[in-house]
Amino acid sequence: VQLVESGGGLVQPGGSLRLSCAASGFPFSRYDMFWYRQAPGKERELVAGIIAAGGSTNYADSMKGRFTISRDNAKKTVFLQMNSLKPEDTAVYYCNARYDIRYNYWGQGTQVTVSS
Repeated sequence: VQLVESGGGLVQPGGSLRLSCAASGFPFSRYDMFWYRQAPGKERELVAGIIAAGGSTNYADSMKGRFTISRDNAKKTVFLQMNSLKPEDTAVYYCNARYDIRYNYWGQGTQVTVSS
């Protein structure tokens, strides 16, 4: 099982980034997918989620209207489009695949830094 995040980097406040998470080794289309983030000294928090079929999404309140999660089941990839980025969005962003409590996988994370 692999979840490989990419697309992180340094961006100025107000800028945009698009994160990708490429999955392999499990039936991606059956898994709900999530993005979490963890800032230095803080607990990991949920950013956004999308169900296996791709129709329903949910977001943390502070990300609503700025972030968009999507998935391409044919490409086994989940995306996080982040707009209007703020310094407080600086964190390591993790991809999470979840089927049930037994089948719950994490990527290695990608750093997002929002700074001028």
